[in-house]
Amino acid sequence: MTTAAHTPRVGVLGLGAMGLPMAGHLLAAHGTLQLTGRRPDRATALIEAGATWHKSPRELAAASDAILVMLPDLPELEAVLAGDDGLLAGAGELLIMVGSTVSPTGLRELAERLASESEGRVRVIDSPVSGGEDGAKAGTLSIMLGGGDDEVATATSILNPCGRPVHLGPLGAGEVAKACNQMIVSSTILALGEASVLAERSGIDLAVLWDLLGGGYAGSKLLESRREKLVTGDDSPSGVAKYMVKDLTFAADVADATGTHPVLLPTLRAAFDELVDAGLGERDIAVTRRFVAERSEN
Repeated sequence: MTTAAHTPRVGVLGLGAMGLPMAGHLLAAHGTLQLTGRRPDRATALIEAGATWHKSPRELAAASDAILVMLPDLPELEAVLAGDDGLLAGAGELLIMVGSTVSPTGLRELAERLASESEGRVRVIDSPVSGGEDGAKAGTLSIMLGGGDDEVATATSILNPCGRPVHLGPLGAGEVAKACNQMIVSSTILALGEASVLAERSGIDLAVLWDLLGGGYAGSKLLESRREKLVTGDDSPSGVAKYMVKDLTFAADVADATGTHPVLLPTLRAAFDELVDAGLGERDIAVTRRFVAERSEN
């Protein structure tokens, strides 16, 4: 456990669209940063700015007190934990901050196993984020923390430069919050895509429409960030649509665990399953406009 007299050595594993800009904020705030990943070339600017690159997760763990993991899901995390070059092989006292959207149940099971296997040396909290690539670059992410008070306090001090960390409850609470977030995001982007098709086919200028509606109850951060993509039809990837399938599955797991019978969630899951089956899963979530348009033509 870190104390006020000891500044934790911070590592980042996963330098994708979210992890890379977050790593930049962490380096600027903390002065040093430990890194590893599949593509060293992505870390060139960070290394030039003072970060240290490690050849393996084992080396990263040995040089870190806390590691932010920005990988797609738990199977990818499991892959870097195990083996002679895995995180566990190099870990002393280590806090793993899971910034990905994962199953709350699966995360709790993983945390229990790691605590047992490491005799309590390796601790886990969940710290999923919302705000997209724009928020990651701006350092304005909403960071949803779940875990013990001491571990979350450490994580908060580390992650503050990336946005607003908030402790929501015990381990898994952050992932439940992220599942709720993704339900709202998926329903909103689907409605925006559908409305764009309806309006365009009715002869309405989409730029004018979204400027107008953005000032009313239909306005949202999501509309603000995806307005141009919805207007132009550009769905080149930022936050890819296929991950919604995973995220909505976790939301359904939470619904089952809490005895909740949702109205929208089954429809959202079916819609994004169909979208991915149509070959659009690698596109930005604004691909809902194209999805609805092409679906109407079939």
